[in-house]
Amino acid sequence: SSQNLSEEFAEAARQLKKEAPRIQFGKIDVTHHDDLRKEFNIREFPTVKFFVDGSREDPIDCKGVRQASTFITWVKRRTGPSTVLINSTDQAEATIHADDLAVIGFFKELHNDSVEVFCETARDVPEMPFGMTASEDVWANYGIQKNTLVVFKKGKPVHNEALEDGRQNKLDLTRLIKTFTLDLVTEYNLETSVKIFDVPVENHILLFTPTNSETFNAIYENYKSAAVEFRGKIMFVLVDTNETRNGRVFEYFRIKEVDVPAVRILNLTSDAKYKMPADEVTVENLKEFCQSYLNGKAKLHLSSEEIPEDWDKTPVKVLVGKNFNRIVF
Repeated sequence: SSQNLSEEFAEAARQLKKEAPRIQFGKIDVTHHDDLRKEFNIREFPTVKFFVDGSREDPIDCKGVRQASTFITWVKRRTGPSTVLINSTDQAEATIHADDLAVIGFFKELHNDSVEVFCETARDVPEMPFGMTASEDVWANYGIQKNTLVVFKKGKPVHNEALEDGRQNKLDLTRLIKTFTLDLVTEYNLETSVKIFDVPVENHILLFTPTNSETFNAIYENYKSAAVEFRGKIMFVLVDTNETRNGRVFEYFRIKEVDVPAVRILNLTSDAKYKMPADEVTVENLKEFCQSYLNGKAKLHLSSEEIPEDWDKTPVKVLVGKNFNRIVF
């Protein structure tokens, strides 16, 4: 909540006052300052912006940060080095075990485009420690052969991403790494919904199914298997159709009990919805659906009610999704 965030923000300010007194924290109630709200294009609350070197131009947005410790890391990485330089295996192990998740960049030399993109990504993902190394001993210890980003979870490597010079995109890396803050498949509920929208992945796939059905385990395993391949590109969400509190989500996707299990893809930016053409929730069908969506080949799903029989009886015609295009265009 806004109140919560406000408290965490104040806590970060208290701690940083000792460590970095040059960084000032301030709060503005923009309901009384409409001019500021317009100038800085504030559309949602709370919004946190970081102003650098006394300039009003182009402040940096601080998105998805909700805890004091993460605020502190975010600010420190903006004002100093964003990654730890690792020179020994002991140092690497310390970084990997410092938190649940950690990211290490293995580079042949520490001055190239990939390193720059890696350091920029670290600035945007304050939730976990980042380290980088060019040490041959450290490379050998983890069996690394080429420039690679490795995500560690609870001390074990869970993902390797080759870092080819000039080919990497900061946003793609940020998306990929942030998805590790969630499980491979995230069950939708009031608590997780905030986290789901904090991860900057705009494509969400949703599986609607009752979690107590006999077929649930098999379907869920298939869904998880498909999720591995699309990590960072499509977020996999599970919606339990037995949970009455999810009613608004069913309404939004027009899912009825007779439809389940159902699979939909939603693009958060355009609000476009897509329906999986196949009925069976198999790994094959899921992968095909996701791939066709990413290739721009999936058909838009206009959930529509049936065309009423008397839709054109009166001067004002009744339009639904199914006859909208034909009549209007």
